[in-house]
Amino acid sequence: MDSGTPDSAGFGALLRGLRTDAGLSQEELAHAAGVSVRALSYMERGHSRGPQRRTVRALALALGLDEAGARDLEHAASLGRPRRTRRAPAPDAPPPAAVADTVAPTGAPDLLPRAPRGFHGRAAELAALSGVTAGEAPVCPVVGPAGVGKTALVLHWAHQERARFPGGRLYADLRGFGDTGEPSLLEVLREFLQALGVPHGRIPESVNGAAGLFRSLAADRRLLVVLDNARDSEQVRPLLPGGRRCVTVVTSRHRLPGLIVTDAARPVAVDVLGPEDGALLLAGVLGAERVRAEPAAARRLAELCGGLPLALRVAAARLAQHPGRSLSAMAAELSDASRRLSLLDVEDTGVRAALGLTLRQLPPDASRLFAHLGCHPGTHVDRYAAAALADTDPAGAEACMERLAVAHLVTETVPGRWTLHDLVRLYAQSLDAGPHALTRVLDHYVATGLAAVAAAEPGNDECFPLPADFLPPSAVREFGDRSAAVSWYAAERDDLTLAVAAAHAAGLHGRTWRIALTLWPLIVWRVRDGWVPLLETALTAARADADPHGESRVLNVLGWVLIEEGRIAEALTHLRAASALASRAGDTLAEANARIVLAVAQAALGGLDEAAEGCERAVELARGAGDRTIERLAMQHLARHWADAGKWRQALDAATEALAFDDRPGTTDVPRILLLMVRGEALLGLGDEAEGIGQLDLAAREAELFGYDDGAVRALGALLRASADEGLRARYEAAVTRLTTRA
Repeated sequence: MDSGTPDSAGFGALLRGLRTDAGLSQEELAHAAGVSVRALSYMERGHSRGPQRRTVRALALALGLDEAGARDLEHAASLGRPRRTRRAPAPDAPPPAAVADTVAPTGAPDLLPRAPRGFHGRAAELAALSGVTAGEAPVCPVVGPAGVGKTALVLHWAHQERARFPGGRLYADLRGFGDTGEPSLLEVLREFLQALGVPHGRIPESVNGAAGLFRSLAADRRLLVVLDNARDSEQVRPLLPGGRRCVTVVTSRHRLPGLIVTDAARPVAVDVLGPEDGALLLAGVLGAERVRAEPAAARRLAELCGGLPLALRVAAARLAQHPGRSLSAMAAELSDASRRLSLLDVEDTGVRAALGLTLRQLPPDASRLFAHLGCHPGTHVDRYAAAALADTDPAGAEACMERLAVAHLVTETVPGRWTLHDLVRLYAQSLDAGPHALTRVLDHYVATGLAAVAAAEPGNDECFPLPADFLPPSAVREFGDRSAAVSWYAAERDDLTLAVAAAHAAGLHGRTWRIALTLWPLIVWRVRDGWVPLLETALTAARADADPHGESRVLNVLGWVLIEEGRIAEALTHLRAASALASRAGDTLAEANARIVLAVAQAALGGLDEAAEGCERAVELARGAGDRTIERLAMQHLARHWADAGKWRQALDAATEALAFDDRPGTTDVPRILLLMVRGEALLGLGDEAEGIGQLDLAAREAELFGYDDGAVRALGALLRASADEGLRARYEAAVTRLTTRA
């Protein structure tokens, strides 16, 4: 027959009617039948010569017709007579076509697992998920560490939001972090297409073909697709439906930045639970009465589990097996860090297993660095510490840390500083990092501490020689100026203290006292911050190391702190020992330092003449060694003692001479501020009130700008004794408040 004959027109009309009844678009039917959209369009418009039998058979199969219906369609194609056709019954399968939005949700495909039991909290995350998915065709990665409850959150939300997705809800576990192997993309697409009504025999054999058909069928649906446990963005992209009304939610232990770039994905981060929500989770498993009976123990369990839902569920499972066991007893067991991970494993499930699966997905260099992180003594790691731990360079270490952060094994708290969840740290500590990782990171702190001292207190002699078996890091942080060193001290103080404790526990005595001594600029600035225990540990280590130089230096700093705490008798004992040790060892500068601090203790007991004599001897020792920094320091203290003794002229001369030592314009440091104070007091004592007040005001202002609160309080206090200016009182009270608040 020619094109456009009644036979062709009749077949086209029948084909259009069947496709409309089935709810299929031209693209969907053409794709399913293996013909082009253009050819199908010609058939429907009656402009096709008699279709070949195999084409008609393919169309019948795509329309879901049984054998009789297929014969009827063939007959209509040849005769042009519309005939009623019979559809194959499919009681166990969803309709073969995309379901219209008006169809009730119960008629839509639903592959979601059941809603999680005992779900509590997560109000902010649920709200964020609903907010993100309210847009057009959103892709929403729900990301967080292993065991934090990402899947439970998404399933709970998906069941709550059932009415939003009348076109169906599809689910696939991509097993990106499992040990059973990932499903192939074709397997996932085949399951999706069958759920959407595509007969098994009509599913394309290629991933591209199946993905294309899936996108076609989903195009006009209001469909939810949940892709659970995705390994990376590449695994997800072929499974995105792409329809404007479709929503895709992806869970992953990785951040999936690729989806943000290519699909404008908007992630929702899932963090650990707070103590209250953690206790509610326990109540969901154990019953509210059991948790209400021990509320403090329930919160303690939540804290020991680090708020990690997986850990809490394992702990609850252990308690559920023993109804008579108290929550307090379980908390006491978990308090033992050496047993905690073992107690949080049940059969093949637990924190250790989950973290192990995450780690196995990482590149070798990142997993190797992670194992070394367990040797870090502190709570925060920067690129230099990470490089020292893994014996690599800072750039490579930073790249690995960023990879670990993407996998949620570490968290970047501020740019360039990472921390580990408590349970993750315990897991890292259980891994084999080799024999030298701790020593390398301790030597990193030694080297960086020396660099910080040099920047913070330029001109001072080196604190100590390096140990004979020192392991130099590949790179040491550089400090451009004093403020950079001060910032590093402020950020690293707690970790430096922990490093001292770790070195001491490991019997690395030489590292113990050396790291403590690198803190001396901070100790001087914050002398009342409780340094005695740290310095006593350093003193024990120096004695165990049989190093008189180190012992003398530690005794000197300890004596200074004890003086500031008012423990003068103890300070005198330590400082006399420091001076004698330095003298026997021929350490001239250490002896000069010890005599200076000893003089402070003697002055505190009223021995001002004795103190002045000690400082004069320190001046001689420093001059003999050619160290102008120590000489200036000795003269500063000599001026102070003469001022306290009322010998104003000697005090003024000594302070003026010492101030002239530093010829660098604009330089401010603690000795300069203290010398300005002495000079001001001496001028007042000599009757030069205007000049004396001017010097004290200069000292106070420099102390305020320098952040030296102790000095600001002292200078402003001296000013108030000479002047009743209300502005001075306000500045004094503000300085006292800063000092008190910091303490």
